[in-house]
Amino acid sequence: MERNKSKTLSEILSDHESEILNEWMRMQRASSARRSDLISEEELYRESREFLGSLKQGGASGKLEDIQAAAWEAAREILENLSRSRARMGFSPTETATFVFSLKQPLLSALGGDAAFQEQAWAITLLLDKLGLYTTEIFQKSREEIIQKQQREVLELSTPVIKMWEGILALPLIGTLDSDRTQVVMESLLQAVVETGAGIAIIDITGVPTVDTLVAQHLLKTVAAARLMGAECIISGIRPQIAATIVHLGVELHSVITKATLADAFALALRRTGLTIQKLRSHSKQEAERGTDSDS
Repeated sequence: MERNKSKTLSEILSDHESEILNEWMRMQRASSARRSDLISEEELYRESREFLGSLKQGGASGKLEDIQAAAWEAAREILENLSRSRARMGFSPTETATFVFSLKQPLLSALGGDAAFQEQAWAITLLLDKLGLYTTEIFQKSREEIIQKQQREVLELSTPVIKMWEGILALPLIGTLDSDRTQVVMESLLQAVVETGAGIAIIDITGVPTVDTLVAQHLLKTVAAARLMGAECIISGIRPQIAATIVHLGVELHSVITKATLADAFALALRRTGLTIQKLRSHSKQEAERGTDSDS
């Protein structure tokens, strides 16, 4: 094939579209990034053909250096949809990016040139591809680490341990209680028990929307861990629907003290520490009694 020095990308695609598409499909099938378990041959062929069409449309503008130009809108849209769908299916960043990178060799072959030119051009292309993919993978891992760190910080902020009285702690829970959050809850509660020497901890689940078997098991693990540290736990916020769910699931909570409200749990905790709550008489009644005493 003669070197197509004067032809544009759009013209090269028009003249060799079938040849380029077939070679591109062959390379994608042979690639280690091919995920035949996630995407069919027919779907891959359709995506490849549509992307080549969008390249031809964008290349006709002659603005190869600016993929944000209006002419490349179709190509951008195809890649955006492809990236999102493959992310949902479980593709890695490298496997997704290989869809575009694997098109380089068929396009270089369509350009023509002698064997030495083709070999050197392809070697440089592969090198840049590997470096680009490595950068993508490291970037993705770094972002995931940052996101995980932020999620943990949010979890820690969302599980404050409150000192309600001397020897009494409260841990109000809001939202879903999963394995990761249970670990944070347990660590926060145990650390507070150690720091304060509290003997009673109230775990309030008023803000937990649902309690299933897994959530109940998480609560029991937290209670057991607190007991090992010498603190007795009271679970408050047991609403009627949650009580019915726990009974229906057959979760054993016989060894755990439960109360309907945080106020009830706090009152019980005070009694267990030898304290009671007494309602003071009204100010007007006290004044009246003082006045009676002075008259006499």
